[in-house]
Amino acid sequence: MTEDVRNIVLGLIAAGISASLGWLARTYLWKRKLRRKQAFFGLPDNAESLLVVNRDAGGPELAVKRHDVFALLELAAIVKDCGAHAQVVAHDTAQQGFGERTEFCVGGPASNRRMAAHMVSLLPGIRVNTDPEPGPDRGAFQVGSERYRVEPGRTEYVILARLTAGESREARPVFLFCGQLPITNQAATRYLARHHERLARKHGNASFVLLLKVVNSGAYGPDVVELVSDVTRAAQQPLPASATPRNSHRAK
Repeated sequence: MTEDVRNIVLGLIAAGISASLGWLARTYLWKRKLRRKQAFFGLPDNAESLLVVNRDAGGPELAVKRHDVFALLELAAIVKDCGAHAQVVAHDTAQQGFGERTEFCVGGPASNRRMAAHMVSLLPGIRVNTDPEPGPDRGAFQVGSERYRVEPGRTEYVILARLTAGESREARPVFLFCGQLPITNQAATRYLARHHERLARKHGNASFVLLLKVVNSGAYGPDVVELVSDVTRAAQQPLPASATPRNSHRAK
């Protein structure tokens, strides 16, 4: 074997080793990223999850608002990416506890009984005005002493929460997407899909409750979302019996 041939063979071997090491490194990083995502969502390989959706009160019995359908699609993509499975159930048929399977609950308490139950049990510090009569406070959120009113198409709010039952590592989380309008539910699911890595770094696998604002949805749809504040502490503490909101937040 001449020196030139030997150099070519050694170069090919070195290139092969480098390519193999690069592939192994990329595979390791991809798997680590996937495991972190699975841990955050409580969705290990082949896990089962629930997508709990409200129903359109103004339509047929099984009708679902268009933006809530889009929200379900966002969530189904997350479940698929984690290698898990999802079952879609209506809010009034999901009669079970939580912690055994990851749950994604979409819709406000006025149209979603499951959400109403979660709000009472898990988020006693948040009150949603479900009065069907028109008025400035219809659909408003009260978080502690703050009130957040809805201005359709301009300023709308949504609660995004990740909650767990106890400290058990095996307990699966429940994710709540409680919006003032259907488009805000979609905005919250999209926000979660885009920012889950940052949320996981900040909160780990602990519970959190975020208040988000959807800006000018009439022009931008569900894409422009701002984080108003982390309201975890206020949301998990019961409202005083005589609590009245000090401030109302509206578009300027």
